Amino acid sequence: MPHLSFFWLEPNNHHHIRAIQSNLCHSIKKAARYNRLTLPSIPDTLLTLNRLCKNPETTVHDVANLLIDDPVLTANIIRTANSTLFNRRNITCHDILTAVSRLGIFRIRDIITAQTIYSLKNTTIENIECNQLLKNSAFHSRQFAATMALICQKMHNHSNKPLKLEPEKALLTGLLADIGLFGLINEYANFIKQGNYLDFNIAKYIFQDNCALASKIVLTQWGFDSDYITVATNPITTHHDSEMSYLTIARMAHHFLLFKANDAAINEHEVELDLAGAEVMYELTNMSQFEFNDQLKQIINSSGI
Repeated sequence: MPHLSFFWLEPNNHHHIRAIQSNLCHSIKKAARYNRLTLPSIPDTLLTLNRLCKNPETTVHDVANLLIDDPVLTANIIRTANSTLFNRRNITCHDILTAVSRLGIFRIRDIITAQTIYSLKNTTIENIECNQLLKNSAFHSRQFAATMALICQKMHNHSNKPLKLEPEKALLTGLLADIGLFGLINEYANFIKQGNYLDFNIAKYIFQDNCALASKIVLTQWGFDSDYITVATNPITTHHDSEMSYLTIARMAHHFLLFKANDAAINEHEVELDLAGAEVMYELTNMSQFEFNDQLKQIINSSGI
């Protein structure tokens, strides 16, 4: 699947060739090579939290003390900890320390990052076309992530053996799959500010071709595990892996969304399924659009994100 499955682009070889040959494309690849792709302004709390996650001596008290200084963030984390998706034992917590203990330090980092990125995508920026692209990405990445979580839930119901996959992590990997898009848009904005010009339709091909690399750089620098990176980069697999993974879930979600959108690209997209996966896909493809949308809405609402 193309990395940016969230904005399905009409094929245009002329635009694609011009994108590859552009100065912006060379600039982005150079920035990626030297790790100079950056995100827009990130809240200080998230930056500090990333540093804490890299310190093996960090405790839940350290993270709780950091979050308690931000009442909005504290309320969001407590709400998420009590949500249906993250609160499997159905035990309500009322304080930030209990919420951090329940979710874990790294899961807290993942949740806050996903919430921050979603907010940034819905923030108005100067370039109207980039602004619309980010808003579209915000919508489609939530749809993609919720579909991943839905498939993961149904895989647990259909599988005849225990799965190590978690619906809540499937949701988060989907939400952060195109995090590198911000770095690419920053490069494009700087490119335009320097007096250059590049048709935005061509720039989108550059974003599509380089988003996997940019996302890998950001996720690696921030210490996210390999599950997040493989979903973001969709590496080519040369052998059949019988173990169900988050990447398989992502490919199933992408395939199903192509089917629902009646997108011709589905003819070029393949996904390997075991018996349980085939049963899940059969169940989903026979689901009405109303029921599918309702289940996605339930997942988003139950996640607290």
